[in-house]
Amino acid sequence: MSYTIDRLIENTTIEDIDARTRAALAAQGFGVLTEIDVAATMKKKLDIDMPPYRILGACNPTMAHQAIGMEPRVGAMLPCNVILRQVDAGVEVSAIDPVASMQAIDNDELHAVAGQVRALLADVVKAI
Repeated sequence: MSYTIDRLIENTTIEDIDARTRAALAAQGFGVLTEIDVAATMKKKLDIDMPPYRILGACNPTMAHQAIGMEPRVGAMLPCNVILRQVDAGVEVSAIDPVASMQAIDNDELHAVAGQVRALLADVVKAI
């Protein structure tokens, strides 16, 4: 089972895809809580150059509230990360598949919520 929902957008920049991703996330009720510029961090900490790579920590408050109500420690697995990485052909977008990530938790109600979040994130990736 794949653990991400992926899409390659050709002939574009990470800046363009970043803006489009944020808009698609907002349209599905997600906000971006965290942002990590991995390339900048690697350069600063290790003096290693790498292509642009960003991690956006996205959260749909309604779905997160439901999940935490069912399984209080599920917050250790939140938010839903979406990565943007520059590749030769363009930008690859990968969103976490919450169904895959929640398999470690024995809670069928939580798995149902994960399925709903997965559908939302699939719509986000498709809309970018």
